[in-house]
Amino acid sequence: MAFSVVMPALEMAQETGKLLAWRKKEGEPVLKGEPLLEIETDKAVVEVEAPADGILAGIKAAEGAEIPVGQTIAWIVAPGEQPPADAPVQAPQARASSALKIESSPVVPSAATESSDSRTKISPRARRLAKELGVDLASVRGSGPGGEILATDIQSVSDARATIGTALSNDHLEVPSTLGRLMAERTSQSWTTVPHFFVTRRIDATMLNAYRDSIVDDIERTHSVRVTHTDLLIAIVARVLKEHPRLNASWTSQGIRLHNHVNMGVAIAVNDGVVAAVVANAHTANIVEIAIRRRDIADRARAGKLHPSDISDATFTLSNLGMYKVDAFSAIITPPQAAILAVGAIVDSVVPIDGSPAVRPMMSLTVSCDHRVADGARAAQFMAGLADALQYPSKIIAA
Repeated sequence: MAFSVVMPALEMAQETGKLLAWRKKEGEPVLKGEPLLEIETDKAVVEVEAPADGILAGIKAAEGAEIPVGQTIAWIVAPGEQPPADAPVQAPQARASSALKIESSPVVPSAATESSDSRTKISPRARRLAKELGVDLASVRGSGPGGEILATDIQSVSDARATIGTALSNDHLEVPSTLGRLMAERTSQSWTTVPHFFVTRRIDATMLNAYRDSIVDDIERTHSVRVTHTDLLIAIVARVLKEHPRLNASWTSQGIRLHNHVNMGVAIAVNDGVVAAVVANAHTANIVEIAIRRRDIADRARAGKLHPSDISDATFTLSNLGMYKVDAFSAIITPPQAAILAVGAIVDSVVPIDGSPAVRPMMSLTVSCDHRVADGARAAQFMAGLADALQYPSKIIAA
């Protein structure tokens, strides 16, 4: 039986993916679960696993191509079997450890609406982008199924126009990567559509530092991983979130979805943007598990070797710029998540202790919240709970 290999959709708004590289060649044997190809989405470069054992055949997409999600790009067949032409086939279930979904028939990437020309279709996202960039739809030729105009088509026309306009300029024009461009689009959309508000609190990190100092050498010796402040914050924040469900929630058209698990997104800087890699079930993971997982996904993110499951289903995000000596900052929410926590550097500061000045290692934390999901009182209660937990890190992490 032949199994289709399709361009996966890692999120609802994704329309296309860029095929970066095939890991196997036409006619080569493949095993279920081994890396088959690399794709670039608006989140990251990810590896796609083979959906079945067999022979890779009927490759329909070349490296570098921008492909609509759901489109069949190859087949995996039995030895001696020929790939089907266009007939639908049964596809296997995705591996439990991966967020990748393999479908047996093409998935429509997004609901398309008719443009002023009834013969032309354009996705809602492309229509919005055309309006923002001032692109005349009549000048755009769609690359999607049936000639549908996609957001990438709009961006290409806009980029070409910008290139012509700056051809005589001595200024350097840096063309963003797919990740960089779509990250800019995503943050712009979040900032303009999600009602943000911010709550900041300075917290004494004395006990956090002491706890890390007490465990870091033993864990590094026994598990060959060095525990960071980010690892400790992942564990502590995830456990505090269980007591404040409105911060670990999502805004949907049907209502507020309260998650019963905490999948912690961790912002990681890569060459052309930021990737939010996910530590799943961080509220139950111990500090060693978190440290190993965080190091692994950070290494693979910077190497462009992430799997779909590494960047899917985050329910809350932590962004730590303390290692860059940033005192404090506010972060933009990643929809549909309801909140994100920004962490500044730990800095020795003079603070009042029992009416007298004293030097303490202080840290600024700022939570950005979606006001549709959580109000100021809930955000303040979360920050108070987090401040208390950071005074007893060993107790909260052991819980």
